[in-house]
Amino acid sequence: MLQRALYLLKTYLLTTLLFIAAKVVFMCCNGQGLFTVGDVADVLWHGLSLDLSTALYLLIVPFLVVVASIFLGKARVLVHILRVYYALAALALALAFVADTSLYQFWQFKLDVSCLQYLETPTEAMASVSWGYLLLRLIVLLLLVCLIYLCYTRPRWNIAVSKHRIVETLTALVCIPLMVIGIRGGLDESTTNIGQVYYSQNQFLNHSAVNPVFSFLSSFEKTANNIVDYNYFTESECHQLTEGLYPTDSEATDTLLNTQRPNIVIVLMESAGDFFSDVMPNLQQLKREGIDFTNCYGNTWRTDRGTVCTYSGYPSFPTSSVMKMPKKTNSLPSIASALQQQGYHTSYLYGGDINFTNMRSYLVGTGWEQLTWKADYSAEQQKSSQWGVRDDITFNTLYQQITSMATPHAQREKDQRYLFGFSTLSSHEPWDVPTHQYDDEIPNAFHYLDQCLGNFIARLKKTPQWKDLLVIFLPDHSIDYGSYTETVRERNKIPMVWVGGAVKAPRQVTSLCNQTDLAATLLAQLGLPHSQFRWSRDVLSRTYRYPFAVHNYNNGFSLTDSTGFMGYDLDSRRIIVNESSDAPRLERMGKAILQATTSDLKALGTKN
Repeated sequence: MLQRALYLLKTYLLTTLLFIAAKVVFMCCNGQGLFTVGDVADVLWHGLSLDLSTALYLLIVPFLVVVASIFLGKARVLVHILRVYYALAALALALAFVADTSLYQFWQFKLDVSCLQYLETPTEAMASVSWGYLLLRLIVLLLLVCLIYLCYTRPRWNIAVSKHRIVETLTALVCIPLMVIGIRGGLDESTTNIGQVYYSQNQFLNHSAVNPVFSFLSSFEKTANNIVDYNYFTESECHQLTEGLYPTDSEATDTLLNTQRPNIVIVLMESAGDFFSDVMPNLQQLKREGIDFTNCYGNTWRTDRGTVCTYSGYPSFPTSSVMKMPKKTNSLPSIASALQQQGYHTSYLYGGDINFTNMRSYLVGTGWEQLTWKADYSAEQQKSSQWGVRDDITFNTLYQQITSMATPHAQREKDQRYLFGFSTLSSHEPWDVPTHQYDDEIPNAFHYLDQCLGNFIARLKKTPQWKDLLVIFLPDHSIDYGSYTETVRERNKIPMVWVGGAVKAPRQVTSLCNQTDLAATLLAQLGLPHSQFRWSRDVLSRTYRYPFAVHNYNNGFSLTDSTGFMGYDLDSRRIIVNESSDAPRLERMGKAILQATTSDLKALGTKN
């Protein structure tokens, strides 16, 4: 009995030690040296409960084999089962450790099931890194698999048939509920969860304490295609908390344009947070020339989410991606479909793979008639950047599409109006742009984007199309950079600029707003109803009485209003940033909005 118990204990402690070692490596690779030895000790201590619980999952098979050995002893079949299991366990652990440590610098959250979605389009998934980067990690992965396997198989299997089968069998049966309790995390109502290891105001330290294997397994219930329920309040309480927050009508809207039927171009600038303004002088000049929405905030943290937020005026969610739900997107309103009903021709341009993250389905289903993407370019142009066709080439395509409106065919159709959508891509990892103005590759990429849009506008101003053209620039989302993380208010502040001959005069709109408000605000400027955009607000209307901005990111949300900024973490279930004079109210409001929008998403596409 003692020999079997010691074997299981050694295996259990080895797994726990592997988790501890992985945490230290994770911190060294991602912490940029901004932590102390004391921080490492705190991370290991606070994360230990989750490590111990997760290690029990990996002990289940060895435990069953040991129980079988009570009757079979050192049977060859049991030895083979253990070897195969340890090989699979070594591969799984090595993959988890390498993926978690490598992806964190890009995602800023722990390993979860969302990484599997990008395996559907591996070319796009690998566009952010070099082959050298991948080769190094493959080598580390293989070495780590071998090392972990040797560690597991090092304890010799010299267990004979038991002479006390009844006693050892009863002991094993008693251990089963103890293991279940350990996996569950105790007998309390609350079970083992990621939030139990959070202890610091520094999110990096909290993330470091999270076990990557547990994070991955627990995220299966929160995949991008799955709608997570957020039931904080009764239906009547939720309605009371959200009533009046999203008015769907316009009243005495201030007029920004000199025509109600301009040709419109909407440019989604990849990742261009407002804090990059210092390296984007052309965009700053356009702010002075046009309509500058000075207090606009992004709703989300990924392109698939931000695209839906912009064009459909629909909210983002902490884990779910609406774009990846075709049954839902087909029922979404959109700027394209609304203008299509007014006789607009709609066209969308993207230099990458338009099938990535179900983008094609969303665009086609929401009124975009003509799609231009990577496959429409030459082989050389398709390889001009890791993600596809670089921005100076696609901006030129957009210019040609706009100026083609002056063809005789277009002149015969005097009432034909155009809506162009365009997603840039070069300001994205691996930041491979053809210019080198800055040593830091990230601001250098945004400076390149700024050069592209500056040249684009300069050329357009010389064309006859400029007179009744409205060009709208805003990002799909912002990014983490330096001190600008999800816990910093300015991280999600984004530029939104309207320029063109259709703009009446330069103007600053100082109302606090979200990128989702573009739909209602734009349609109101065109004299069109926008009641179908129930989560978008006309920020120039008198009905917009409570300015605020909401932002969702991976398992968290933040709110900004006149009282300040509040950030809430859904894993630890607590406020992690309090820069508001009324944070408890913002927390309740944020939860109510999350509950109401999730309920709306679940109902979307079912009311036919």
